[in-house]
Amino acid sequence: MKFSVFQLSRIGGREKNEDRMGYCYTRESGLFLLADGMGGHPDGEVAAALALESMSTYFQQCAQPRVVDPQQFMEEAILGAHRHVLAHAAKRGMLDTPRTTVVAVLVQDSKAIFAHCGDSRAYLIRNHELVTRTRDHSYIEQQNAGIIKLDMLNRNILFTCLGSPTRPIFDVSEPLPLRQGDKILLCSDGLWGPLEDYTIVLKLGLRPVADAIPELVDLAMNKGGARCDNTTAIALEWESPDRSNSSGNISTETIDEGVFATTIQGGTTDADLSHLEDLDDDAIERSIAEINEAIRRSAERKNKN
Repeated sequence: MKFSVFQLSRIGGREKNEDRMGYCYTRESGLFLLADGMGGHPDGEVAAALALESMSTYFQQCAQPRVVDPQQFMEEAILGAHRHVLAHAAKRGMLDTPRTTVVAVLVQDSKAIFAHCGDSRAYLIRNHELVTRTRDHSYIEQQNAGIIKLDMLNRNILFTCLGSPTRPIFDVSEPLPLRQGDKILLCSDGLWGPLEDYTIVLKLGLRPVADAIPELVDLAMNKGGARCDNTTAIALEWESPDRSNSSGNISTETIDEGVFATTIQGGTTDADLSHLEDLDDDAIERSIAEINEAIRRSAERKNKN
């Protein structure tokens, strides 16, 4: 594989940055990830970090050096990340679970498979045109796509995410063939929210990812104003295997089959990951039930007072 990649995250006008991003690869496969920890719930940044750590760890286990079934891998990786976030909450007896969106792309055999849960997006751009993008799991996006018809005050609210006590809803795409010069963008809503799709496509289509991403992030933050959201993006440009490798680009052709490289940082949540084998699905479900029961009792006490 040959590709160039650039990633950038800025805190914006928030107290902390709850976005996380990164990528990992072997000789024959690459996984690119972005998660946006959800405000209004505790430990959003931990949920985002856990999702990336969990998915990259599972990728390391499965990519030997390639993933046998990419679509099945994506499904299992997302559900595994969801369970890891729930385990974090269950272990601490939290009354509210941490939550995060996630968007991922697996690149293998000159094809890309997209997966996402929530409203962090993936774009595929070819020859300055939008080939496809993910559809947010929000009521307004589903309404705009003609899937549902609702008249709601809070149509921008997400109806699914990782870490919720309910099973997450997520989408996994069919494999999409990649061509020379194709660009893939993963971004949080801090980037796409203030910008129109045509602006994103235009900027990324005309310039190398190392130039386009800083420009897009700056533009989104300026439009977002003083209270702009965390703004995060990771983008890659695909190179055909028969093309010579450009300076500064990544080529996996010279690495050994057993090599695994990653930019995803561990350490913050190592303790959580080390205890996950002790928490199977049934144990997590019991813990979540206990959390919900504690919330119910707390609400009853407040009503009595």
